Amino acid sequence: MASEAWPAHTSESRAWRQKYRGGTRDDRMLSAVDVTLPPLIAHLDFSAASATATLSERAVAEIAYTEGAAGPQLAALGRFLTQTESVSSSKIERVEAGSEDFARALVGIKSNPSAVSMVAATEALTRMVDRAGESGRIEISDLLAAHAILMRDDPLDRAYAGRLRDMQNWIGGSDHSPRGAVHVPPPPELLDRYLADLELYINRDDVPPLVQAAAAHAQFESIHPFTDGNGRIGRALINAILRRRRVTRATVVPIATAMVADREGYFALVNGYRQGELGAFVRSLSREAIVAAEESQESARRLREFPTEWAAMSRPRAGSAAERILGSLLDEPVISAESARRISGTSAGSTSEALSRLETDGVLREITGRTKNKVWAAVDVTAELDDLQLRIAERVRAAREAEARG
Repeated sequence: MASEAWPAHTSESRAWRQKYRGGTRDDRMLSAVDVTLPPLIAHLDFSAASATATLSERAVAEIAYTEGAAGPQLAALGRFLTQTESVSSSKIERVEAGSEDFARALVGIKSNPSAVSMVAATEALTRMVDRAGESGRIEISDLLAAHAILMRDDPLDRAYAGRLRDMQNWIGGSDHSPRGAVHVPPPPELLDRYLADLELYINRDDVPPLVQAAAAHAQFESIHPFTDGNGRIGRALINAILRRRRVTRATVVPIATAMVADREGYFALVNGYRQGELGAFVRSLSREAIVAAEESQESARRLREFPTEWAAMSRPRAGSAAERILGSLLDEPVISAESARRISGTSAGSTSEALSRLETDGVLREITGRTKNKVWAAVDVTAELDDLQLRIAERVRAAREAEARG
C-alpha cells in the first residue's frame, strides 16, 4: 500500500492557560500545548492501491443495490435506516437508550434524555442528507444548521448549538487541561480556514465517493470545530457525501452501526489518519459499508413482508379502522391515539377499538404504561431496528476475529 500517500498532521506549540483553575498541580501549571495542524486537503489526490479501489467500488455497488431492492418500501426503508444510523452514532458517544425509549421520544415523550438526544441526531442527519441531495452541495452552513438541531436541548452545550467553538478543546487526557490529550485540534482562530478548505474538498466530483467520505470524516474529526457533537455531525457527513454524489437517493447507510461494534478500532483509524494513514480508513469504511448495505437488504426484505404478516395475524375487515392503521405502520410505526384517528378517519371510539385489537393480536405494543396519552409501537419494526444492529455487529466482530487469527 506504499502508493497510498497522504500527508500527516504537523504540530505547533501554543501558549496555554486555564480559564478556570482546577485539577492537579500539573493541570494548573501547564503553560504551553502542542496543537495538531491537519494538512489542507481541498486539492489533494489520493492514489488508492488496486485492492482499496476495488473494495470501495464494491461498496458503492452494494449500497446502490440496497436501494433497488427496497421496491415500493424505499421511503419506509429510508426512515428506518436513518433512525438506525442515528441511534448507533449516538451509542459511539456513550449516549445509550433502548428502542422503546427511542420510540417514545420520537412522539415527544422526553422522559429519557439519551433518547431525546437520539431523536435530535435523527433530525440532524435527515437535515444534512436531504439538503445535500436537494442542493447538490454541502456547505459549512449545512453542518452548522445540523449541529443547531443536534445540540438545541443539550443541558451543557445548548449555548453553542450551531456555533463554532471559540476556545481550545482536546480529546482524552485530563478534564482540566490538554495535559495527556490524545488529540489537540487546531486553535479556534484557524477554524474558518480549515472549514473553507474542507468545503472545497467535499464538493469535488473527481474523487471516488468512499475515499471522499473517509477523508472528509477523518479531517472533520481532526478539526473538531464544535464544543460537542463533533462525532455525530462528522459521521452524518459521510452519508451527506454519499447522497450528494448520488450513491444513495432515499436511504442512508447505517455505517455507524458497524463502527460502534468495533468502537476502539474506529477511533484507532481516526488517529491513524493523523499519521497520514488514509488508505486503512478507506478500506475499513468500505468493508463496513458493504456489511451495512447487505444487512440493510435483509431489513428491506423483512419490511416488505410485515404488512402481509400483520394482515394474517389480525385479519381486519376491509375498509375498517384496523386495516387503515395496519396499512400505515411502515410509514408511522410509532403512533398515538390522535395520529391513529387521523390515519383511520373514524371516530375516537372506533379508533380505540382498532388499537386494542391490534395490540391483542400482537401487531402493536403500548409503550407508555399510561391510562391517557398512550403511544403504540409496531412490534416487528421496533424489533427489526435492534435485529439490524445485532446482525451488523456480529459480522463486524467475526471479521475482526478472523483478521486477528490471520
